[in-house]
Amino acid sequence: MPVAGMSARSRVLGSVFVLTVASVTCVSTKGIAGDATPDSLPSVPGTLPHFLLEPEDAYIIKSNPVKLNCRAAPALQIFFKCNGEWVHQNEHSSREFIDDGTGLKIREVAINVSRQQVEDFHGPEDYWCLCVAWSHLGTSKSRKATVRIAYLRKNFEQDPQGKEVPINGMIVLHCRPPEGVPMAEVEWLKNEELVSSLGDDNIDTRADHNLIINEARLSDSANYTCLATNIVAKRRSATATVVVFVNGGWSLWTDWSPCNVNCGRGVQKRSRTCTNPAPLNGGAFCEGMSVQKTTCNALCPVDGGWEEWSEWTTCSAQCERQRARECSAPTPRHRGKMCDGVSQASENCTGGMCTQNQKPLHDVKPQSMEGTNDVALYSGLAAGVVAVTVLVVAVMLYRKSQSEYGVDVIDSSALTGGFQSFNFKTTRQGNPLLLNSSMQPDITVGQTYSSPICFQDSIDKELFDTLPDIKVKVQSSFMVSLGVSERAEYHVKSHPETFPRALDREYSTADTVSPGRAHMKTTDIFNHLGGRLVLPNTGVSLLVSHGAISEDTSWEMYMVINQRDSSVQTEEGCEVLLGPEVTYGPAGLDLSFPVAMTIAHCAEVNAENWKIRLKRQTQDRKWEDIMSVEEESTSYYCLLDFSSCHVLLSQPGSYALVGQALTEAAVKRMKLAVFGSMETNSMDYSLRVYCVDDTPYAFQGVVNSERSKGGVLLEEPKILLFRGNTFSLQVSIQDVPQFLWNIKPFTTCQEFSFSQVWRSNQQPLHCAFSLERYSPATTQLSCKISVRQVKGHEQMLQVYTSVVESEKEAVPYFMQRECTVTSQTGAKAFKIPLSIHQRICNTFDTATAKGKDWQLLAQKLHIERNLSYFANQRSPCAAILSLWEAQHQDNGDLDSLASALEEIGRIHSKSHLRIPEESEADVNQ
Repeated sequence: MPVAGMSARSRVLGSVFVLTVASVTCVSTKGIAGDATPDSLPSVPGTLPHFLLEPEDAYIIKSNPVKLNCRAAPALQIFFKCNGEWVHQNEHSSREFIDDGTGLKIREVAINVSRQQVEDFHGPEDYWCLCVAWSHLGTSKSRKATVRIAYLRKNFEQDPQGKEVPINGMIVLHCRPPEGVPMAEVEWLKNEELVSSLGDDNIDTRADHNLIINEARLSDSANYTCLATNIVAKRRSATATVVVFVNGGWSLWTDWSPCNVNCGRGVQKRSRTCTNPAPLNGGAFCEGMSVQKTTCNALCPVDGGWEEWSEWTTCSAQCERQRARECSAPTPRHRGKMCDGVSQASENCTGGMCTQNQKPLHDVKPQSMEGTNDVALYSGLAAGVVAVTVLVVAVMLYRKSQSEYGVDVIDSSALTGGFQSFNFKTTRQGNPLLLNSSMQPDITVGQTYSSPICFQDSIDKELFDTLPDIKVKVQSSFMVSLGVSERAEYHVKSHPETFPRALDREYSTADTVSPGRAHMKTTDIFNHLGGRLVLPNTGVSLLVSHGAISEDTSWEMYMVINQRDSSVQTEEGCEVLLGPEVTYGPAGLDLSFPVAMTIAHCAEVNAENWKIRLKRQTQDRKWEDIMSVEEESTSYYCLLDFSSCHVLLSQPGSYALVGQALTEAAVKRMKLAVFGSMETNSMDYSLRVYCVDDTPYAFQGVVNSERSKGGVLLEEPKILLFRGNTFSLQVSIQDVPQFLWNIKPFTTCQEFSFSQVWRSNQQPLHCAFSLERYSPATTQLSCKISVRQVKGHEQMLQVYTSVVESEKEAVPYFMQRECTVTSQTGAKAFKIPLSIHQRICNTFDTATAKGKDWQLLAQKLHIERNLSYFANQRSPCAAILSLWEAQHQDNGDLDSLASALEEIGRIHSKSHLRIPEESEADVNQ
């Protein structure tokens, strides 16, 4: 019978067997007489049990029970006691085994604790359990293990709050997680990405669960979420939107404009813009005036006036006297006009009588007047005949000398009379790269096609089909001196089948080039007629002048652009590549005259800000400086203009143009372009913004890349002047319709480091914005993209496009995919006709006493530096004209050359040649 007053848990033990050394005594605990418990069972000499496994604290998740384990050795019995009461033997699961090493008996037991048991317990402390183990010697107790019900409340005690902070300010976001057992751990998400995975030292997550951004950047504008997690669940706080704004700052004032009047009191002004920096993300606009005006007094023009004529000089031996006057009464000032008329005058001082023995006739004493009258008559007639004969011969010799071109008179009509560049006027189509072209056609804009001619079959062929026969009439005063009295008339017939399809041997085509190939290459065979190699859409060409290759020799020449990673900058880390690396050959090429290589570059040329060098690759594939563009050299010549470098080279090899910034004012031109395409998900649209060096080759890489992605150019490319001031480049998207589009992820501003942009090495540098439309009914996207260098310039790209696929297909896609004509040989490769080229060289290569030589020609063509290079050439004029051809290959404009020759001819005709008025009038008809 159970003992009165004993609890149910005290009666759970059935029987306990106590094994002694001598005998086995069976102690019946059924009902456990009196107050006897396992704690008071007799013990015998032996070993106290020690626990190999004690019960661990546990949490009940939902309604799943937890299992508590206990293991001891040596142990005869093990029982659990929970909250001070024994657990019934039937609720234990046990097993025993012998330890092979020690021979001791090991017993292991386990019990399950249910959620109901924990909830039913109401005590001053948590629900707990421990183990009691028996051996011969006595009993041992394990540690207490608590069992708790795990949970996590839904509501945060404090949610983070959104903020708007200025750039470089501190951001503190507070978070207090919900109550839970066990206590929840806190993590922060930035645009759904764990902050801890970003590796950003500027962001600090504290033990008190707060998030601190020490110095706010534009890239820190994002959605931040506090994430609380324990073994039961995860809870997300409300999202806090952080916007980092930039208050606008004024740029420097521009220079004062010229006075708005030419004479008297007027107004001049200067301006500044709110772009240093421009306000971003709701930042305040600049306060103050953007334009200042002030009064000015413009000095009125004073026209020149003649002084009185000077006295006549004494009569010279040639029976002439002179007088002069100066334009100094008053001297022209402040844009005043020069005096009209001549400053010198001469006249015959003998009343028209000729001289005899260098004396006037009235000083000659007559001898015998009566006997000499007949002699004088006949002598006068003979003298008249002789004078007429001499005059006729002089005129004929003069005309003959002019027909040989270049003795004394040089006339620009020698150029325009022999050939013309033809301007074909076409209807303006807008930029065929653009998705939407809103500009109306302008039929007054002329499009000049100059060699090498490249056509796009779908546009240019139709354009030429509609052209009438083109007739160019040339009238030139110099045609008279060339012996051509009639007008020269030239006919150019435009036919769709003859241009460019019927290409003769003078044209060569480049290999088909995929966007990802290692190089671009063009080749052709050249002889003594010379020619030109061109890599289309790259700004790279090579001109081989006439006569550079001997008459009995032909060379297969090639030109290559290296598209692999540049090795130039490894020599000096402070140098940047300004254009593509170009190789021409073959290696054993033997030329009489240097070739002219043209390489497009991206530097804003200024000797104070840049040190620009030409490098050549050696046989061991290292790069060496061969010249600086500002230094003198007798081996190379470099002419640097706004967008290209024209180099005269005598040795084949690999060449590169590099620049070293001397000041922070050094500027690289970067071309900006934005492309768009629909993503796989028809609701998503991607905008890709490119920033590449402003060279045709670099932009062509962008076009090839976007062609493979199905991208469409959304805005006319623009130029950004990127300064060498070590500040980064920021690209942000603005004015996206919030109710129609969502930016994902939430990143309105992306940033490139200075070194990424400055050392772009012709590689496309771009960032992408992924947008999602809320409804399929949204077919239009309009926004602005700001590309800005910190403490530098800014450009805005305006995007307005249709995102419907059917509308895209109807729009012209890209410009000509590949230019098929990559080389020309013979006369068609040159702007200056061969005959005129040879006459100019014959005239100017040999120095004359009159100073009319190649140095004067170089001066008039504005080639005034490093003249020692030309002095070492076999034909200085041939090198000068090759440089001129390379510089003017795109526009084919002969005006500069014609003007230079005309000016030289005018100077020398006045200074060294007196032409009778009648003859001069004939020549200038």
